[in-house]
Amino acid sequence: MGVKNFLKDVFYIKDILIVVLLPVVFIPLLVEYDTPEAKCAYCVIIMAIFWITEALPIAVTSLLPVFLFPMVGLLTVKATAQQYINDTNMLFIGGLIVAAAIEHWNIHTRIALRILLLVGSNARWIMLGLMAPTWFLSMWISNTATTAMMIPIANAILMQLKDTEKKFKGVDNEAVELDDVNVSEKPPIENGNGVNGKDERDPNIHIETEKEQSKVNFDDIPDNVLEDDDDPAFRRLCKCLTLSIAYAANVGGIGSLTGTGPNLVMKGQLDIVYEGYGIKQSPITFASWMGFGVPLSFCLVIIVWIWLQFYFLRCNGCCEGKNDDRSIRVKAVIRTEYEKLGPVSFAQGAVMGHFIVLALLWITRDMGGEYGWGSLFQQGYVKDGVPAIFIATMLFIFPSSLPRIFCLRPEGTRAPLKPLLSWKAAVEKVPWGVVFLLGGGFAMAYASQESGLSAWVGEKLSVLDYLSPWVLNLTLCYIVAAMTEVTSNTATCTLMMPILANLAVHLHQSPIYLMFPTAIATSFAFMLPVATPPNAVVFSYGYVRVIDMVMAGFILNIVCVLALIGFSESLGDRIFDFHTIPEEILKTYNESLT
Repeated sequence: MGVKNFLKDVFYIKDILIVVLLPVVFIPLLVEYDTPEAKCAYCVIIMAIFWITEALPIAVTSLLPVFLFPMVGLLTVKATAQQYINDTNMLFIGGLIVAAAIEHWNIHTRIALRILLLVGSNARWIMLGLMAPTWFLSMWISNTATTAMMIPIANAILMQLKDTEKKFKGVDNEAVELDDVNVSEKPPIENGNGVNGKDERDPNIHIETEKEQSKVNFDDIPDNVLEDDDDPAFRRLCKCLTLSIAYAANVGGIGSLTGTGPNLVMKGQLDIVYEGYGIKQSPITFASWMGFGVPLSFCLVIIVWIWLQFYFLRCNGCCEGKNDDRSIRVKAVIRTEYEKLGPVSFAQGAVMGHFIVLALLWITRDMGGEYGWGSLFQQGYVKDGVPAIFIATMLFIFPSSLPRIFCLRPEGTRAPLKPLLSWKAAVEKVPWGVVFLLGGGFAMAYASQESGLSAWVGEKLSVLDYLSPWVLNLTLCYIVAAMTEVTSNTATCTLMMPILANLAVHLHQSPIYLMFPTAIATSFAFMLPVATPPNAVVFSYGYVRVIDMVMAGFILNIVCVLALIGFSESLGDRIFDFHTIPEEILKTYNESLT
């Protein structure tokens, strides 16, 4: 057997080797240093490597603390298991069920097509018309599902534009009939959970994590409209429209607390930190997050829109509408698909009503001080998870059609009354593995804090105190944004949050000061197809090369992080008081030094 064949065999079973050998390799850490910090470091290192290499599915790796922590004597199984279901996870589950109902009744497609009907045929406005619904929907439903729904719509528009281009170049001199393009089908990739366990809602988080469900089948890439002899300007337009959808989905997820996985990871781990210091009220609520996230994500989506115009369209060629025929054809294909949806049904209206009520309940629960309906209940008892689960529960009982009862009772037999959402549909559409992913992250954060590991690492990193706080924050955000190009954004956020919380305290800043921007920075993954599921979906259509994504995404990574730090030092500081460390935390920290 040659060396080459031996290496091939090793690579073939690499996942098994990692899972079996890694825990053995790091056993000396437990033997040499019999301390809580060393025990926690042993578990964290194993989970981090499993997450990065995906030797085990990410959700399965998240279950390791249940048996790993008790076996090394770090935490009891009761203390560990309690971290898997908390208010943050209940908030997430409720939001995902509502999002599943929106997808089930195809409401997201109706919203997208309606917005596209409002834009003209100019390429920049078509791009904005595609980005706007993608940005909005990604705040509430899976980033992957949003992208998979929007890309076929963009493909249909490009097909119509190509026919128009051919007509005016003399390639097709006959009258061009409007093609009956079906844009409602999902792209032919497995409806799983992303690439490399990347988020996100998300499944909005919505994070998708199963490796075997996340691989794009590049052998079945759908035919696109590009040909070798196409006008370079038209080729740039294809790249521009498709990339704009992926980037808008990535940016849109940061607009709401439930928009993507890292948002919830940060909130959950911040709650753990605050509870450890005896602080019951977290500064992060759905309303406060949207107060910061919506303006930031809106600004970023405009930056993406402007940059892609500059980089791809270059204000010529396909950038300008050439005639009324193009405008007619573009609007015709969109209107055809919109009309296929038919009128708004009773079920669609009911789901949208539930969604609007849930959003209002989230936003108005805690509006600062004594304002908000949450103040009607005992302090600390009602949080954002309560309305999320309440509205989600109502979807399983509220009828999907107008009940034929009393004066509406028809003659003869009546059809069985069905709810807006069945449990079977919820099971199929909700990525339940993400619940374990979040729970595993919370268990790790709790163990890191209880063992003192995060405090020890934070103390070692306090040598960076010579940097201005905003410079340190900027540096950390760039590091995290680079890491998330090749690793799961949720896993990256989970690993970093406990360390950054204690580093901030050592620098006499509020823990949220470093945690908040770096958690958002994990969504700035614009450079590689494997960085996020939306990137992978777009890449699978064959319009974009890797180099196109790298060149366009590199500048966006730089600019978006700068915008994030600017917002953090201005709007963020005003909402969350970043630079004021809570008295309880400062008192505990000073006592630990004496």
